[in-house]
Amino acid sequence: MFRTTFYHHAAGLLSALMRCGVQCLDDVYSAVKGKPLQGGYIVVLHTHGRNGQYHPHLHVIATSGGFDGQGQCWEHLYYLPYALLRRKWQWYLLRMVRQTLKTKAIHQLVDECFKKYPDGLVTNVQRGNVPSAYQSVARYVAKYVVSPPISVRRIDRYDGQRVTYHYRSHRTDRVEHETVDVDTFIGRMVQHTLPKGFKRIRYYGVQATKTFAKVKVLICEALAKVEGVVKGAVKILARLTYRQRYQQSTGRDPLRCPHCQGEMGVWRIWHPTYGVIHDEGEVIKRGTYASTGQRAGP
Repeated sequence: MFRTTFYHHAAGLLSALMRCGVQCLDDVYSAVKGKPLQGGYIVVLHTHGRNGQYHPHLHVIATSGGFDGQGQCWEHLYYLPYALLRRKWQWYLLRMVRQTLKTKAIHQLVDECFKKYPDGLVTNVQRGNVPSAYQSVARYVAKYVVSPPISVRRIDRYDGQRVTYHYRSHRTDRVEHETVDVDTFIGRMVQHTLPKGFKRIRYYGVQATKTFAKVKVLICEALAKVEGVVKGAVKILARLTYRQRYQQSTGRDPLRCPHCQGEMGVWRIWHPTYGVIHDEGEVIKRGTYASTGQRAGP
């Protein structure tokens, strides 16, 4: 009902869409616990469906609980009421659209949506022990950021005038084939180009950079008391270092010498396009930090 509206007002609505998703989850967490809570969220905007058509929606990696600012403690959630989440999401989304686009047509569309969907809108909460599968969750979300709406391997045929491609339908859960003229196909691809400078991945709540440093210790202490979620959740909240990410991706420790197996330190990083992007010698000359121990000779 709102896809055309979002397409024509992408610059104003897409950022607001990401914010209201976070506000909705904070409200749900607070309603469950009966006190104001602030969760931590990594929000990824995704604008296309499996068939390449315009379908803006959010992927959110959320903490299973929130920070109580008044009590200075972390409140863990053991369950998430699905019916409440659906209704809250509908209210926050439609209120945002109504307040952003103050036209009579939008007011009528919002009212119609409330009547047509009295039980709320679609939300999909991944079941199971999500924190322990943090790597697969991050990989699942990341592929939507770096990949095009339709990969080349899904294009079955192109004769210069028409394109045939396949996708797995959410509705039928089967592989469907679709043939469209080349102009329509190109249009379906370029419509997902976001406004210049738009950030597709954003951090909110306790995952925001400034807030995270303040509450990290409290969160880790609280999670250590929650049986079954410590191992994965703490790694999400602590965020992986470059060394850990590289090792997980390649299976090789970038700071382990392949010849003597000794541990190395980063001295200089060179990029084929940007040149030297880090030089430890320059950092030392600027006096950015002072040495706290004995340094090895050159």
